[in-house]
Amino acid sequence: MPLIALTLLVAAAIAHASWNLLVKHAAASRNFNWFYSLGTVIVYGPLAAFIAYRAWPFLSVPVAACLLSTGAVHVGYSAALQRGYRAADISVVYPVARGTGPLLAFAGASLLFHEAFSWLALLGLLLVVGGVFLIAGGSRVFRAGGARIGLKWGVMTGILIATYTLIDGYSVRILLVSPILVDYAGNVVRSIALAPMALRDPRALVTDYKRHWRQALGVSVLGPFAYVLVLFAMTLAPVSHIAPAREVSMVIGAYFGSRIFKEGARRTRTTAACLILAGVVCLTLS
Repeated sequence: MPLIALTLLVAAAIAHASWNLLVKHAAASRNFNWFYSLGTVIVYGPLAAFIAYRAWPFLSVPVAACLLSTGAVHVGYSAALQRGYRAADISVVYPVARGTGPLLAFAGASLLFHEAFSWLALLGLLLVVGGVFLIAGGSRVFRAGGARIGLKWGVMTGILIATYTLIDGYSVRILLVSPILVDYAGNVVRSIALAPMALRDPRALVTDYKRHWRQALGVSVLGPFAYVLVLFAMTLAPVSHIAPAREVSMVIGAYFGSRIFKEGARRTRTTAACLILAGVVCLTLS
């Protein structure tokens, strides 16, 4: 993996863990996903419009299908992620989701893009997944009732992560769509899909907005920024390497869960972080 791709992933990891922290703070909000999706449409609108104008002659039916598909999957992803944060610890839902996603995306990318992988890359994947599992609580995840709820939502979110990763990887690698346009299209679809539910109760919507607008604005800025960096990295390295390597964000997410939300098990999570970092090194060298 080129060094520039790894640099993009590290920057994306910091931004990604940060916006997940904001989502956790607003987990009780019923309209939060619509707030930050609409915020993204507004904040990044001028840039996306410029790129779409420049790319208009090259747009096609496959491109439109991919953009609509990723939007639909992102609607499900954001809903599952927030429901998970509402029901369980961020240090369970976040690692399980981010661990399941790359595992499935690694296999899917090998089949869809015919990407050959080395034993070193496979070792890196296993180290990342092992570290993620350890952060989530190891075997405790299968025993504790609350952890099982987090496991369920985490796996569901991970499946959706793998799905949109493959769709978006195809868009930027095969169809050569701008990463900025790919992410923006997803937010446009999500804001339209969630609007009827959000606008159903205007009074509750205003109350919700006053309570969580700062977090929504933060996610509107950081969410697209983080994912666009990942998409740019996909143009420089195989998707099967990028998907697991971006899970360096687990280290930051686990730190937030332990320090800010006092979710405990700091020593275990430190060990898991070392496994994840070792896995990322293997993927970088493969």
